[in-house]
Amino acid sequence: MLKRHEIQVLRRAGHGQEEVAKLAGVSVRSIRRVEDEVPVSHVDNEAERDKRRIGRPSKAEPFRPFVVAQLAKEPHLLAVEVVRRARLEGYAGGKSALYELIHAIRPRHVRLVTRFEGLPGELTKRVHFFGSRLKYSRWVEVSVVPNQQVETLVRTMTDHFAAMGGIPLLAVFDRPTTIAKSWGRDGQVTEWNPTFAGVALDLGLGIELCWPHSPEQKGAVENLVKWVKGSFFKQRRFLDEEDLRRQLGEWLAEVNTQRPSRATGVIPAERVKEEQPRLRPLKVAPAELALRIPIAIGPTGVVVHDTHEYSMPPESMGIPGTLYLYRDRVRIVAGRYAATHPRLFGPAAKSTLPEHRAQRVAAAAGKRAKRYMQREHLLEIGREALEYLTELTHRRPQVWIRDIDRLHELLQRHGKEVLRAAFARGLAEQAIGAEYIAHYLETPARLATATQRELPL
Repeated sequence: MLKRHEIQVLRRAGHGQEEVAKLAGVSVRSIRRVEDEVPVSHVDNEAERDKRRIGRPSKAEPFRPFVVAQLAKEPHLLAVEVVRRARLEGYAGGKSALYELIHAIRPRHVRLVTRFEGLPGELTKRVHFFGSRLKYSRWVEVSVVPNQQVETLVRTMTDHFAAMGGIPLLAVFDRPTTIAKSWGRDGQVTEWNPTFAGVALDLGLGIELCWPHSPEQKGAVENLVKWVKGSFFKQRRFLDEEDLRRQLGEWLAEVNTQRPSRATGVIPAERVKEEQPRLRPLKVAPAELALRIPIAIGPTGVVVHDTHEYSMPPESMGIPGTLYLYRDRVRIVAGRYAATHPRLFGPAAKSTLPEHRAQRVAAAAGKRAKRYMQREHLLEIGREALEYLTELTHRRPQVWIRDIDRLHELLQRHGKEVLRAAFARGLAEQAIGAEYIAHYLETPARLATATQRELPL
């Protein structure tokens, strides 16, 4: 589907059928067939194959239960032995099809990763960077990035397009798993990274990948990496990451606006003026770029992503949906239900919207369940809430439920941060009870002063 998208992008840009066939590596007949199709709106190759009924059913598929049973009993059983046993059970297909089925079913064994701390001055820090360069003008953008994950890749790529003034027809990449997960012997990608493919579709970007295991054919990518390493990183020393970013900005200004390119003999800033009119405007601004992640609402009415919990209405439990991941927020859509949360980054953090708290308490069965759910909402505030509610439960074992009702009402009215400060003051003054917290919230000026004194961190 991404190859079809590339063809449609090139044809809309005015390239002829023969030229597009050469650029995309397909026949002219395929170009004509793709022209008659509707514009690509998704990149799910498997779903499209099922829709078009492409391919024959695998002869190995009926033997899936047999293979599952064999590997459950003997996880390390050799594939050749599984094939032998399957033939005794009546399997008449080829061994390659059965090998693929065995590979898909066999449990993966992950090696233990050993981590260690270095001593002062013993180790240097590894720095990751993402580089982009316009082929014609040689204008370059380089960013220091925290990792090589797919989200980092697509967001940095979009930032670079915005800095360059638009999107080119094609972007050339190597073949990391953040872009292509697998490909055939002919070099054609058989499985794209779905997150990357979705962003390429949103941006309207054509993708060209270097031929696998052929360094001589990916000179543009390799040369850019070597040039950045050799011209900048290996020539300089940095005090810290802030100093690295400052020097990188100065170096980019120099190579883009002051120094002629060795390839063209012209300063990139002058040549990019000819190239920018050919670039296409970004369909999605970097701040509005959302990664689409399939999800399902759990039985507790929350969506878990990257260890973080985001609340949804109780009525949406069990409904599949989509999580739209922005830089600073998360939007979840499941059927007719939708919710927007600030994006969480702390380990195991939780976000519960006030309206969802009320709905979940109302949906709980019985008074006891309602009280415990209210207490769970209060515990999401953090350490101060845990310590305060522990004291409250032990000091008032007969009436703590009444206090929970009042504290939950205060949470709905004032929010987490204000209540956290009130709990901290109550712990400091050993004033344990909902009436004390309510009194603190009636005097916000005093609460703010106490918070600054008692919680310097």
